[in-house]
Amino acid sequence: MRLDRYIAKNRIIDIVSRDLEGALKELLEVCDLRGEKFDRKELLEELLEREKTMTTYLGSGIALPHVRIEMKRPYLFAIGRCPDGLEFDGHGEYKELRLIFLLLASEREKSYLNVLASLARTFQEPSMVERLTASPDVATLRKNVADAFGRPRDQKRTKDNKFNRLILREAVKIATGAKCSAVMVFGDTFAGGVDAADDFGDFKTLLVTQSASEMTQAKRAFNAIIPVRAFGFNRLSQLRSAMLIGLTRGLIKSNERLCCVGGIPQSNQFDTLVVVDVEREFQSVFTRQSDMLPSSVKPEVLERVLGIATELSVEGREGKPIGTLFVIGEAEKIKPYTKQLVLNPFQGYEREERNILNPFMDETVKEFSFIDGAFLINGDGVLEAAGSMVHAPDFPKEMPSGLGTRHAAANAISVATDCIALVVSASSGQVTLFRRGQMLPLIVRSHSNSL
Repeated sequence: MRLDRYIAKNRIIDIVSRDLEGALKELLEVCDLRGEKFDRKELLEELLEREKTMTTYLGSGIALPHVRIEMKRPYLFAIGRCPDGLEFDGHGEYKELRLIFLLLASEREKSYLNVLASLARTFQEPSMVERLTASPDVATLRKNVADAFGRPRDQKRTKDNKFNRLILREAVKIATGAKCSAVMVFGDTFAGGVDAADDFGDFKTLLVTQSASEMTQAKRAFNAIIPVRAFGFNRLSQLRSAMLIGLTRGLIKSNERLCCVGGIPQSNQFDTLVVVDVEREFQSVFTRQSDMLPSSVKPEVLERVLGIATELSVEGREGKPIGTLFVIGEAEKIKPYTKQLVLNPFQGYEREERNILNPFMDETVKEFSFIDGAFLINGDGVLEAAGSMVHAPDFPKEMPSGLGTRHAAANAISVATDCIALVVSASSGQVTLFRRGQMLPLIVRSHSNSL
């Protein structure tokens, strides 16, 4: 979704106030709310009350206060820069604030959580945040905001050296000879992004990346973009996760063959070509493409959970992977096979506030991953419970040696109900997907540069 159409220059300002209440008041004052059924005072009180119960500070100096209201327009944005930080209710993190991105959304907009998630991904780009906060004046700030959320910016792209060009030419030859239907490019190989679609002729091109700015810039150059949030230090470490997302989104089909081009992340050098038969790679998990995802589970929910699981594996906590289990499916059919080990930390909250698509749930989920037991997630993304014991009937099929009770529980629940179970191993950090009693390793945590 293009967000720049909802951003007006007169709603991008430098904040004068030194506290959060005053800053939000300034942002609301520049919003044109004529003809709407609410007033600024009530809206300010609602924003502050929400801030007290759940902070909207994303880190890196960015806050994203948001609220849904009854209004005719789908979205309304106001952006304020506060170079000296703000005071709020004694919380120290607000002193680190440099930019407030206020989002007002219509109650009728169904894509609200997806917009929040998209914004949160955009603000994960340190260079973009630095460019906005370091703007010398409001006019430059407004121009930089337009560049960030509008048309693709001119950036340094793929290094045009002889070896990279050679790899690309050979990829086309191999894709042709192997009768591939698409070329998959791993964009995080390059720190400045990759723009190589013109080199692949008539092949369908897929870009795999975790960079939000890369997603914006590459839309015209590639046929489709597959977002994979975290990666290890291995070449093509995102491969299976990218294929899984591509399958659930319908971007690739089970009978396709892909030519994959990549290298060590951030190395600025292609050095690996791999040809993959999708069906052979996933044959243990599904017999038909429709089996890949339960009918009750939205693809974006699986993507979000996979992203969090991968970050728990690759980044972990204090350098160590956190073992946890996510069960995704129709909650009412899964609950009979679970039992709460602790008080449910998600009970009593509004469904929207505890939806996995809400970017402010990431850190909450990561913190609760320390609790023994599983996360139970409804197919629409609502977190129903954490700290749940899975007691599904035992599945007689033998599992590989070295896997413990968490993997056995994931295996069993995936047979007992129509769901997907994702496991992060506490010992190795490996992320494993279970579907209908079949297992598929997705991420192997390793700091080597080998395949």
